[in-house]
Amino acid sequence: MDSMRKLDNEKTVEILNSILEQELAGVVRYTHYALMVTGPNRLPIVEFMKAQAAESLTHAQQVGEILTGIGGHPSLRVAPMEETFKHTLRDILSESLNHEENAVKLYIELLETVQDASIYLEEFARTMIGQEEFHQMELRKMLRDYSEPH
Repeated sequence: MDSMRKLDNEKTVEILNSILEQELAGVVRYTHYALMVTGPNRLPIVEFMKAQAAESLTHAQQVGEILTGIGGHPSLRVAPMEETFKHTLRDILSESLNHEENAVKLYIELLETVQDASIYLEEFARTMIGQEEFHQMELRKMLRDYSEPH
């Protein structure tokens, strides 16, 4: 293809490491939330949070494989997380939505960086954006009961 450009390896590695740190933060965040959920809806919410933690770990592993595949070195850091000490279901879901929105921003940055330089990385970024956007929809639906007037 004539229109392919050279991959900016340094910037791609930098963004992938930010994503790795964000996904590892998701593992910690969702594990914490699973432990903190209380109330009558605890069991399904705990399962949801555990599934989110497992998916974040899978995403971190995928990103790490790509990082090492393009010659990068995976970060050992975890993205900063603030402990709000607010553990109502509404707070947990709102913080989860914020986390997912931040992840989408990073994957969009990756997509913009690799566009027309790597079809594989473009498709990876698009797939991840789709998954994170789906999570946002789910979280917004879960939050609806808390935002509608009673």
